[in-house]
Amino acid sequence: MRTTNLIVSILALCMISISYGQRRKKNDAEVQSPAPIAQTPKLVVGIVIDQMRYDYLTRFWNQYGEGGFKRLVNEGFNCKNNHFNYAPTSTGPGHTSVYTGTTPATHGIIGNDWFDKESGEDVYCAGDDSYASVGTTSNAGKMSPHRMLTTTITDELRLHTQKRGKVIGVALKDRGAILPAGHAANAAYWFEGGQDGNWITSTYYMDELPQWVVDFNSSDIVESYKKPWNTLKPIETYVESGLDANNYEGLQEGETSNTFPHDLPAIWDQNGQFDLIRRSPYGNSITADFALAALEGEDLGADTITDFLAISFSSTDYVGHFFGVNSKEIEDTYIRLDQDLARIFSTLDEKVGEGEYTVFLTADHAAIDVPSYLMDSKIPAGYLDMNGMKTKFAEFLQYKYGTTDVVRDLSNYQLFLDHKILTNLDIDLDDAQEEIARELLTYEGIGQVYTASQMWKNEYTEGVPYILQNGYNQKRSGDVLLVPSVGYISYGKTGSTHGSPQIYDTHVPLLLYGKGIKQGSTVTRTEIPDIAPTIAALLGIAFPSGTTGRPIGEVLEFD
Repeated sequence: MRTTNLIVSILALCMISISYGQRRKKNDAEVQSPAPIAQTPKLVVGIVIDQMRYDYLTRFWNQYGEGGFKRLVNEGFNCKNNHFNYAPTSTGPGHTSVYTGTTPATHGIIGNDWFDKESGEDVYCAGDDSYASVGTTSNAGKMSPHRMLTTTITDELRLHTQKRGKVIGVALKDRGAILPAGHAANAAYWFEGGQDGNWITSTYYMDELPQWVVDFNSSDIVESYKKPWNTLKPIETYVESGLDANNYEGLQEGETSNTFPHDLPAIWDQNGQFDLIRRSPYGNSITADFALAALEGEDLGADTITDFLAISFSSTDYVGHFFGVNSKEIEDTYIRLDQDLARIFSTLDEKVGEGEYTVFLTADHAAIDVPSYLMDSKIPAGYLDMNGMKTKFAEFLQYKYGTTDVVRDLSNYQLFLDHKILTNLDIDLDDAQEEIARELLTYEGIGQVYTASQMWKNEYTEGVPYILQNGYNQKRSGDVLLVPSVGYISYGKTGSTHGSPQIYDTHVPLLLYGKGIKQGSTVTRTEIPDIAPTIAALLGIAFPSGTTGRPIGEVLEFD
C-alpha cells in the first residue's frame, strides 16, 4: 500500500514538473521576438567594377588597406566561385544582368551595340533619340533604358515603396549608370569628358539638373584631377604586376614611353582633355566624389524607407583595355580604388549609420591577359586574323551561294543572315546555318561554332553552349555564333579585352556586406543573375520580372 502511494506521488510530481516546463517554454516563446520577414536597410549600395577579375582581390591583397576590399571580405560574405553564365561578356549586358537577375536571352541587352534585324542598323544599348541631353549641348544625353525588356531590382524597390524609395545611378559610362538604375529611377548621371568634364543626364529623367549637380559641375573638383599620374606607393613595391617598361601596353598620344609617371597635363589636348581622366584612376575618384555628393544632395538613407545608390567604376576598364591586366597601371588603379571604397564606406557609416546599409560589389565582366604576353610566356594564345577570315569567307559565300549578300552583318561574334535572300534562293535556313558554321570552324583561332537552330532546339545545362544559350535572344541575336579558341581575341597587340564565354572573362568577385548579410565565404558556384533575387529576398520585395537566378541563401541573415 505504501509502495502504491509512493508511486502515485512521484507520478503527480512528474506531471506538475512537465506542465510547469511546458508553461515556461510557452512563456519564453512569447517573450522572444519573431525573426523579421525582411530586412530594411536605409540604403542599398550596388557597386559594379568594370573589368574586375576575381584574382585582383587576391593578387593585390597585401596592397589594400583595411577599410575597402578587405572590409567587405573580412566582415561580409565572399562568393569565391562567382561567374557570368552567358556571353558576350561586355559592359551593357553585364550591368543589366546584375540588376535584372537574368541574362540577355531574357532582358534583351545582347551587347553594348548590336545589329538590329528589323531596322538593318546598328543600335546602342542605351541610345534613345526620343530624349534630349540635360547638362550639355551635345547629343551625349540622348539616352534611356528603353531597350531593356525586363525590370531591375531598383525598379522593384521603386514599385514596392510606392516610389518613396529613391534610386540614383552613377557612372562615367552612360550605360553603367542607366541600365542599373532601371526604368523607374529618380535619376542616372554619367560623365561627359571633352572640354567641360561635367556630369550630365537625359530628359528621360528630368528637364534640368538639380542644384547639387550644378554646384558639383561648377566646382573645381573635377579640374583638381588634371595632374600627373604616378604610383601611389613606391613602384618597386608593386611586385604583383609585370615590368613597367614592356611591349604589351598602349602608348598614349604625346608620350614617348608607356612607363610611370604619366604627365596627364602635358598630353591633355592630344587625348581628349577630360576624356583622358577616364584612362586613369582619377576617373574612379571623380565617380566616388560624385556618388558621395549624390548621397548628400538626395538625402539617401536619411529615413526608414530603403533607397538605392547604384555606382559603377568605369576607369578600371579603360586602364585594363589600354595597359593590360598585368600592368603596373592596373595595380595602381586598384590600390587607389581601394582607398576610394574606404572613403565611401566611412561616409556611409557617418551619414547613414554603421549596420544600417547593405552593400554588394561585383563586376560586369573580367578580362584576358594580353595574348602577346601569354605567347611570350609559352602559354597558348593568339589573335584572330579578321581581315584574312573575311576574305576567305567571302570566297566561300560566292562559291556556295553565288553571292555574299546572304550575310547581313557580323558583330559580337555573331553572324546575321539575310533570311529573305535565302528564301529567294530556295535555301533552307537551318541548312545554311550549319553549312556556314562548318566552314567557319575550319578557320584558325575559331574554337567552336553553334547555330541559332541549335539554340532553339536544345536545352544546354553546362559548358560553352549553356553560356551561349543564356546570351542568345531569339528576337535579337544572330544565326551563327562564333567562339574564339581559348586564349584568342580579336583586338590589338597591346592591352586586354573581354567578351568570350571563357573562364578568364566570366570569373568575377561577388562580395556582400552590411545589414542582413552573414559573415563568411563559399566556393559553391554562384552566378551573376543570383544577385538581384538575393537582394530582393533580403528586402522582401518582388523579384525582377525576368528573374532566372536564385537567391544565395547562405548569404542572408534574418535572425
